[in-house]
Amino acid sequence: MQHLNTDELNAGLDQIRQSPQDSGRLDSIVRRPQSERREELQTGELNDAEGLAGDCWNPNGAASSGDPPRVETQLTLMNSRTIALIAQERDRWKLAGDQLYLDLDLSTENLPPGTRLAIGEAVIEITAEPHTGCRKFIERFGRDAMLWVNSDVGRELNLRGIYARVTQPGRIEVGQTVRKLSD
Repeated sequence: MQHLNTDELNAGLDQIRQSPQDSGRLDSIVRRPQSERREELQTGELNDAEGLAGDCWNPNGAASSGDPPRVETQLTLMNSRTIALIAQERDRWKLAGDQLYLDLDLSTENLPPGTRLAIGEAVIEITAEPHTGCRKFIERFGRDAMLWVNSDVGRELNLRGIYARVTQPGRIEVGQTVRKLSD
């Protein structure tokens, strides 16, 4: 698959900026039972011990280093309009490595750290940990895509995605409404 260049990616910004701000939709759930494996789910369980039940959310090899997992990076969320543009084909979304793909404005202005989202029975909280991508993202989607998601506009809109942690366990399902909760 040919990767999009910066001009092609920029052409999709208007569509991404039209993402709903307060109430969106959960478009995809992807569990990573181990490195390099992806399972697309229709339903999932979020809990404060694992994040997405059955997922190996433990980033940066913390298990092998002996460090405890960092709850701030328990879940990764990506805007579904962004991944649709970058991946070009629906079956390639899962290659980004995120667990939840939402049709929701993930910008820092709309979802600053501490913002809570309700998805089905579960509640998650946006954390301050930056999500910038990795070498695998470049391999799968191209260098221009990595530079684009980490550009000033990309960081402002959180095009690479954001991290969250589970604050209320519960069942989630593709197609459910994702609501921003007021304090």
